[in-house]
Amino acid sequence: MVHRELIQKMIQFSAKTKPFEAMMGKIKVISAGNGKLEAEMKVEEQHTNIFGTLHGGCTATLVDCMSGYALLTHPKLEKNITSSPHSGVSVDMHLTYLRAASIGEDILIKADTTKAGKTLAFLKVTILNKKTGDVLAKGSHTKYIAQ
Repeated sequence: MVHRELIQKMIQFSAKTKPFEAMMGKIKVISAGNGKLEAEMKVEEQHTNIFGTLHGGCTATLVDCMSGYALLTHPKLEKNITSSPHSGVSVDMHLTYLRAASIGEDILIKADTTKAGKTLAFLKVTILNKKTGDVLAKGSHTKYIAQ
């Protein structure tokens, strides 16, 4: 519960202070802890491309940010979550786009830390249509975490 509330505050702060991440302000964190995070968001016009569906860049940002927030709750990094919340630096990120999401649809974002080693962390993210459970996108993210 504590992680969920703290991550929600971090997302809201980032959405207000970083113009690129303003679209993140619509995210509601459902759960966060032990290297995992689950959140939801309604697709709005600001999240879409010219076809009215979830923009690929928005999807990539969700994978990037949500995996980083999940990593902050991993036992290896959580000791720094309140004093120095830094989830490392991206080394590699891959996305697979499977289905579109239209304006008004609710999406579910599930991020999981697969492994957090000495210098690298490996994460995976699945974005789903909340109503149907259809997978919209899958992402993998590798981060450099040595401190």
